[in-house]
Amino acid sequence: MTDARAVRDRIAEGGVVAVLRGVGEDDIVPVARALHEGDVAAIEITADGDFAREKMAAVSRELADTDAVVGAGTVLDAATAESMIDAGAEFVVSPHLDVDVVRTCNRHGVLAAPGIMTPTEAVTAMEAGADVLKLFPASTVGPGHIGAIKGPLGDVDVIPTGGISAENAGEYLEAGALAVGAGSAIVDDEAIADGDMDRVRESAATFVEAVDEARTE
Repeated sequence: MTDARAVRDRIAEGGVVAVLRGVGEDDIVPVARALHEGDVAAIEITADGDFAREKMAAVSRELADTDAVVGAGTVLDAATAESMIDAGAEFVVSPHLDVDVVRTCNRHGVLAAPGIMTPTEAVTAMEAGADVLKLFPASTVGPGHIGAIKGPLGDVDVIPTGGISAENAGEYLEAGALAVGAGSAIVDDEAIADGDMDRVRESAATFVEAVDEARTE
């Protein structure tokens, strides 16, 4: 997918963004494949690790013929956004709001998801052209903050990340989240260290199942 709206819709449909942080270059492709086989719709590769660009390119190639969307996370500046987009990122996520990052994404037609916490940051992000707002760190403010943001600002798309688990994901979705983002709660680091992709797949599937059940309640 190259259209930001189509990527947004796929993330919304799947409900989960799996954040891959600290996964080695040799492991990144099998891990991403296992996550997708566990029904994860969106895979985020953080840009703050070694060989991030190479990892992005490799995973993008591996999942090119699937319905997965692959993006970059922890993108702190426009130059990094440009590099990761060039490597195949279909969405770009930041822990903070950097208008230049958002504008870089807009220029390439790539979904921009800057991190926000306050209504002021949310409005600034939307005016800059953000497609989705990442509420981070979500655990600091809880599910109720989503409604507090959406109330005065209308039907904005919010993806809470930080402290999301299978146990509390439903609370954020019920509060109006488009999807949830999770790292260690969905990505089994011990299984990766053991090279056990079956466990990686099962951990992902368990998390996705919890999200699906929360949405149908």
